Amino acid sequence: MIRKYREADIDQILDIWLSASIKAHDFIEPEYWMSKVSEMRDVYLPASETFVFESGEQIAGFYSLYEDTLAAIFVSPRLQGKGVGSALIDDAKSRRECLQLSVYSENDPSIHFYKKHEFISLGEQVDERTGHPEFIMEYYG
Repeated sequence: MIRKYREADIDQILDIWLSASIKAHDFIEPEYWMSKVSEMRDVYLPASETFVFESGEQIAGFYSLYEDTLAAIFVSPRLQGKGVGSALIDDAKSRRECLQLSVYSENDPSIHFYKKHEFISLGEQVDERTGHPEFIMEYYG
């Protein structure tokens, strides 16, 4: 079930974000992601509209929208490949006519996932926080 984020979800969301970020971005030192946990909790999540995929009492994944930007979409590494990400992205697409996101160009599985869900590449830029190149992608429904 996909529902709006509640404050009680924060620890599970941060655990998912950290473990999935480290797994998906093995080209960036894990310490970088660990240093960003408090920013996620105190800045990014409160500024966004966040939805969670709940299975039983557990959060399996989440996504965050900031205006027309898909700012985050993460699935627990142990539950990846089971349709949770597809359900989350379909829900996000139902809430916006147009969505943009950025994805590291070294993150092939995520790029493939977004292309499968009808996102197209608009161009490339460098993430000034990490120095790594990333694609800007867009979905227009």
